[in-house]
Amino acid sequence: MKTWAIKFAAFLAAFVFFASFPAGASTNAVNVDAGADLRIRQELMDNIPGNPGDIYSVSTAKRGKNKNQLRIRPRVWFEVGNGPFRLYTRITDEFREFFVENGQRRKERSYTFPDEVFLDNLFVEGRGLDAGWLESAGVESLDFRFGRQDMLERGRSIFGLDRLVDDGTPLVGSRSFFSDMVRAKLHFSDTRTLDVFALYDNGRNDIRWGNRQSDGRPLNPINMSDSADLDEWGGGLVFSDALFGGGVPFKAYSIFKRSEAYTTRKPVERRMPAKEVTTLGVLVEPRFNDAWGMELDGAKQFGRLLSGNRQAGGYMGHVGLNYFPSIGKEWKPKVTLASTYYSGDKHRTGEDDNDTAWDPVWGRFTQDSEMLVYGALYGNCWWSNMIYTKLKLTMDFGPRHGMYVYTGPMHTAVQDNLGHADGSGRSMFKGWLSAARYDFPIRLAPKGASGLDRCEVFSHIVAESFQPGDYFDSGKPAYFFRWQIDFRF
Repeated sequence: MKTWAIKFAAFLAAFVFFASFPAGASTNAVNVDAGADLRIRQELMDNIPGNPGDIYSVSTAKRGKNKNQLRIRPRVWFEVGNGPFRLYTRITDEFREFFVENGQRRKERSYTFPDEVFLDNLFVEGRGLDAGWLESAGVESLDFRFGRQDMLERGRSIFGLDRLVDDGTPLVGSRSFFSDMVRAKLHFSDTRTLDVFALYDNGRNDIRWGNRQSDGRPLNPINMSDSADLDEWGGGLVFSDALFGGGVPFKAYSIFKRSEAYTTRKPVERRMPAKEVTTLGVLVEPRFNDAWGMELDGAKQFGRLLSGNRQAGGYMGHVGLNYFPSIGKEWKPKVTLASTYYSGDKHRTGEDDNDTAWDPVWGRFTQDSEMLVYGALYGNCWWSNMIYTKLKLTMDFGPRHGMYVYTGPMHTAVQDNLGHADGSGRSMFKGWLSAARYDFPIRLAPKGASGLDRCEVFSHIVAESFQPGDYFDSGKPAYFFRWQIDFRF
């Protein structure tokens, strides 16, 4: 039997144990619960492009190799609640099976079971708390959460800022999305709130148990070859309200991030300076009627590189027009025409220049593409110097049942002199990106289910294609495909 099949059977047995734990067991007003989930996904990709003139990009030879990997991620969680308060913890591992790499099985695997088990979540929270000491400021109630927690909830940013706050540990985004954070939400009314948060992301996960293969495994590097010494910290304010009777929801935000100095290891060792960036912006989502709406997001960054006290910070703009056709009660379609702009820096390879490129803050997530984060950006999930315009169709059919498909051209915002391996390329056309995804349930638990009856199974498939433009030195079409199945207990 294949080794990964044995591992799967072992974890399935453990999950059945946790699934049998009675949901919401109560002792003297203290609610205790536990459970687990198991995710299995296989990913295949080939001809992944990269910024060819960037010395920190993955080599052309390595990007061109066919990749076929199976990822298995078990998680176990436990929580204790008492009234409005809750203590939650979760541990996680993800091991992988590499079937083929450039036609041959990979001999060295860096993610073998059980190479690492780490503390994925551990937080205390309170919801709907009396804010008597803040009543004079108009606060009606208060929520808070303190500890290690996810930046993503139900696939969206915890603050609704998908382009700015998504993932604290982007290199291991398939395994975890945590940050060590304290945050509070002040409720002034049903629509008016203020989120206040501060966070710290360590480049290394010290609360872990593993072997020497996983020792020092980096969590949040900008480039794949970075060392594990990148630390980031910061915080911000996000004010939310709705104007004109709720028809124009908006968020005004101010977010500060400091990235400490770190060292790149390959292809050359280089000390990167510390960087501070403050992002000021507004997100507006007006809904004109039942059929039409928009999304407008704009931000300006102010900051500095602490080496030489050079300036840093760019611009971001997003505009989307949404159409909601009415075709029935069960189906909820949406058609979107959108364009996203991230400023670039034509001198970004210079060591003594200012940095005018957009800094994605903690928005280092897959966003528009699962595939391009493997090579065609300026670092791991480093969305910058880009204009992407797409036409997208989204359709919801019911709980955990939906699909989307989109397509559009991608350009650089400025000529960065990285096109082609020798830097001779002058084109700003990166290529044409298309993607489709289908989510579907296999089993959904009945409302109020407990024990084994609360077991849920759902799945999805996603496919992407990228036709490189004249910016790249290779015109070979790239592809990405993934199937996934989730078991939740």
